[in-house]
Parts: sequence; structure tokens; C-alpha cells
Amino acid sequence: MNEHGVSPLNTPKSSAGRTYRTEAPRRALALVAPRPAGYDPVARLAEHDASRVQGLLGLRYRRILEGPGSFLRGAAVLMAEDLARGTSTALTVQLSGDAHLSNFGVYLSPERELVFDVNDFDETCEGPFEWDVKRLATSLVIASHDLGHDERHQRVIAAATAREYRDAVTRFAAQTRLEVWYATLDVDRVVKELRGFFSDAATRRIDDVMRHVKGVATSSSQRTILTHGPLGPRIALDAPRFSAIESVEGSMGADDVVDVISSYARTLSSDRQQLLSQFDIREVVRHVVGVGSVGTECFAALLTGRDDRDTFFLQIKEAQSSVVAEAQRQRTTLEAGERVVRGQKLMQVVSDPFLGWDTFSQGDHRRSFYVRQLFNERASVDPKRLDEESLIVYGRLCAWTLARAHARFGRAEEIAGYLGVGKHFDESVADFSLVYRDRNQRDFEALRDAVERGRVTVAS
Repeated sequence: MNEHGVSPLNTPKSSAGRTYRTEAPRRALALVAPRPAGYDPVARLAEHDASRVQGLLGLRYRRILEGPGSFLRGAAVLMAEDLARGTSTALTVQLSGDAHLSNFGVYLSPERELVFDVNDFDETCEGPFEWDVKRLATSLVIASHDLGHDERHQRVIAAATAREYRDAVTRFAAQTRLEVWYATLDVDRVVKELRGFFSDAATRRIDDVMRHVKGVATSSSQRTILTHGPLGPRIALDAPRFSAIESVEGSMGADDVVDVISSYARTLSSDRQQLLSQFDIREVVRHVVGVGSVGTECFAALLTGRDDRDTFFLQIKEAQSSVVAEAQRQRTTLEAGERVVRGQKLMQVVSDPFLGWDTFSQGDHRRSFYVRQLFNERASVDPKRLDEESLIVYGRLCAWTLARAHARFGRAEEIAGYLGVGKHFDESVADFSLVYRDRNQRDFEALRDAVERGRVTVAS
């Protein structure tokens, strides 16, 4: 009930949401659509990788092949197109587009408070709300399978995730617009309960932030990558994470990246522009991070302010077209970097104050970038540390967060009406996730076989 005693499932908008069941019955969401005859997932990946830096593809495939979960992350284009072939609702929201369990985590807000939220938006665009839920639940099922949990428990995890999303959307539908906009988790409690399930490195970062949450200066994360010499502070090269830009043929040069940083400032608020103008760019290096984004242009920049102890880092990351938008054949006039920035600001409660975007033309090729702080104490959960019960808890946390992010788009009442109070949606998401787990496994094995046959090259 909202403050006027009205159920969120008994409003004109929720009634309108129920009408969507005609074109997209909730049980139909369980189905995984068949692929076209002769479909080759390896060839599709290669086609999609044509726009990436070719010298980094060997590393990209090495990371994708670390396991089925890594494959799901790196081969997002396959799932996006599979979702587009199936039954979908017309209840569109701003999607993460890549809502797997590792794309949620803790980071530090500008007010030095811990925030738990979605934290990757390379694929963000508008689309059917259930696509994000299906991808999240599938990633949890794959993680559960990799941990040796039986199929019954995998189903429980997926259904619990979908149920939490349904319950959370219904609660948000009863709240005012401003209540939804500013809703946050009690992060201190969440981190305390989950600290034992983070990786060792992430745990140290979280502990450090917790101790200094009222005023964090230069973080330990920053200090570990700095080296000091006669020329002052520099980024310690540690390939492939950090390497000289010239190490990859066909890449942009350092001067080009400096131009992007200088130009992107126009997309910041006036106060942030003033603050950024007080720093000088000291060094730019290549930065390779993650799984799905390997092969896109990505750089780290070291800036200094008052003196060599006053350091600041930016990440300059290429944004390409969203695989989810491509799968829906969406057309947009937005540059890819602007799309990422807009999506992040809409879905996150607190976004990086230095988040902005720019484009760069290199011959006939036009690249779009988004820029953000490289270090804001981000940490994500290590799935290998989660047991059966904690994986359920973590899935529910992610589902609540996803529902809140979707509710900020303004369609919570309609979605709540569509989902209803029964278990139809929960069971459909669970069914879908288990079937897609197997399809993902087959695609993973197909890529592994292609490597063995010499069809795909993997970096040593």
C-alpha cells in the first residue's frame, strides 16, 4: 500500500501492465528461442570482434575461455540476439544490458559513503525489463553450477532472484517518484555480512574504505600502481593490465588520448570542469581490464595537482554500439559514449562526478569514449567464495538493485501489474536460466574446440 492506502497492483497503470500478458504471457518468457539453421556462435563472435583492436583479441579469447561464466560475460552479443529472437514484453526501461552477477558491487560515492549498485554500462540502452533479469539469473545459475551445486539448488537461486525483483518492483511501485530516485541499500550492513565472500584484494579495499569512510585521501589502490623516479610519479607498467600505448599496433597514440581528456571536460558540470582544470596530465598508458571489453581501446591517465603527491587517475574507455541495441535493431543519434553516460546516470543512485564522454576521429574511423575516475574503491563479489545460501542472498541483493534501477525509468507500476503476485514470472525465469546455462556451455565448448583446431588464436 502507498501513503493513500492504494495497492500498487490496483491502479490504472498496473491494470495497463496486465494487458501486456496477452502479447507476452509470463510463461512464454521461459522459452529459449531456437537459432537460425547453420548458426555458428564462433563465427558470430569473430564478426562482432572486427571493430576491436586486433592485437588484443588473443588476450580477449584467453579471458573468455577461463570458464562458462567468463564466456557469458565476454560473449554478450550471443545472448542479446537470443533474447531478441524470443518472446519479450513491450515494457521497456533503461537496461544495464549486461546484468551478470559480477557487474554489481560496492564503490565509494563523492560523499565518501559506500554504495552498492550496478557498475558497468557498456551495453546500456532501452529494452524489455525482463532481459536484465534473465541475464542476472542465468549468470547466478552458471556460477552455482560451477560451484558444484545440484540443479534443484540452481533453480532455487534463479527463482529467488526473480521473486526478489518482482517483490521489489511492487514495493517501488507504491513509492513516490523521489523515494524511488533516492532509494539505497544499507551498504554498511550488506558489506559486513558479505565481507567474507569478497576476494582478498577486494576485502582489503573495503576494510580500508570502512576505516576511512569519513575522509579518504590517496587510496592504497592508487599507491600500488605508482612508481617514483627522477621524473616524478609514473604508472608502474604491469602488462597486460598497464602497458605502453605503443605496444599494440594500430592503437591510438598518447597525444590522441590527451586530446580526448581535454575535450571531454566540456560534458562535466562547471564546478567539475574547474576542479579538473587544476590537474596536469603526466602520463597516459594502455589499460586492459575485464573480460567483455578487452579489445576495445582503453587507457589510464595519471594527473597531478598541487605537487607530485596530489595524484588523480582517469580511465578513458572506448564505447562501441550496444549489443542489446543491435539485437533490437535500435537506431540512435547518440554517440556511444554519451549513451553509456546517460544510461549510468539514470540507473545509478550516485554516479561518478567525473563521468563524461567525447569522440575522436582517426582517419575515416570515429571512436567514442567515456571517461571516469579509475579508482573510487570499487569491489565486486568473487563468486567462488559464495556457498549455496550466500549465493541466494547475493542474487537477491542484485535483483533488488536492478529493480530499483529499472524503477527510476518510471514504469514500476506497469511492470508490477504485469508480474502480479503469483510465481509465474519466477518459474519462467528459472526455466529459462537452466536451459540457457546449457546453451552457454555448448557455445563455450564450441569456442574451445575452435581454439584446438587453430581456428581461433589465444594469447599465451
